[in-house]
Amino acid sequence: MVDIPAEPPRPVRLILLYGGRSAEHDVSCISARHVAAAVDRARYDLRTVGITTRGEWADTTPVALEAARRGEERALPSPDRVLRDHPETASDPVTATSSAPPTAGAAVVLPLLHGPMGEDGTVQGLLELTGVPYCGPGVAGSATAMDKGLAKALLASAGLPQARYLYRPETCFDSGLTASVERELGWPVFVKPANMGSSIGITRVKDPGGLRAALETATRYDAAVVIEEAVPEARELEMGVLGWPGLRTSVPGEIKPSRDFYDFEDKYLEGTAGLEIPARLAPGVAEEMSRLALAACEALRVDSMARVDFFLSAERGLLVNEVNTIPGFTPISMFPRMWAASGVSYTQLIDTLVEQALARAARRARFETRR
Repeated sequence: MVDIPAEPPRPVRLILLYGGRSAEHDVSCISARHVAAAVDRARYDLRTVGITTRGEWADTTPVALEAARRGEERALPSPDRVLRDHPETASDPVTATSSAPPTAGAAVVLPLLHGPMGEDGTVQGLLELTGVPYCGPGVAGSATAMDKGLAKALLASAGLPQARYLYRPETCFDSGLTASVERELGWPVFVKPANMGSSIGITRVKDPGGLRAALETATRYDAAVVIEEAVPEARELEMGVLGWPGLRTSVPGEIKPSRDFYDFEDKYLEGTAGLEIPARLAPGVAEEMSRLALAACEALRVDSMARVDFFLSAERGLLVNEVNTIPGFTPISMFPRMWAASGVSYTQLIDTLVEQALARAARRARFETRR
């Protein structure tokens, strides 16, 4: 009897989807550059697909992978520039995310689209419709976590501790808003676009005179705002969440901003904030963070991956701030660093996200589609 050698496993086609139609376009290009460099090329047939700031799609693979191989640039080339210089790369969403040659295995999309039109359930819905497995939370979890007003209402309904806040659509910026802020929150406050990330559009307002300008800044990015109390002398803590179907948490990390708050420059450009991983906490605080992080994800229907942000107040204890469903993957980003400190390397983190995506897709494929 002749032994027939087993066919070697086909590499998974891993598609990094980056860029996007939000103010976080450039951050996405930075995250994608570092993921591309960390991917195990023996396990994956790596492709990059970019979405321009106008919503056009392009297969940026040849240009992007060459840039990542050289390691000379901090970000993958913007899809806007690739499509301008190489118009032949233009593609459509379905072909770009689902096509795979016979020599490749399953196609899995890793969305690295930060902010609206990518992190908010829109792209996740497209991938659901086309039947393509993808990393990160599903449509519901992505949408609820992205909208700060909706997320805070759901967290409150689950009984989770938060900073005090007001949610207002721009149609409700009436003459009584300043008085409401003063009465219910006090000064200072943070004014944030309801749907945005990376600290874009956020203003720290010290007194009533700064509120109007802060509202104008926030509504450049969204039609609604969240106005949140500035918790006095609060420590800023974070914790990573990973897993499907069950979730687990990383060690905690602490951010020590070099400015009034942890803003865009601190996060992505200057890297001057102090980062401590694991955070030095009193006994029991890390365990309570883990409990609250998992409870927050459950309340928002978030699975697969997230970064949960907290305030730690001497008077009020832990307060849940936000749940980020596509956290940054840059070298100074907390999410991969917290997992590295928990024993999951950057490369293993990518492997875990892909395995989860395939397992979740296989589970959903068993659902009935006929009555």
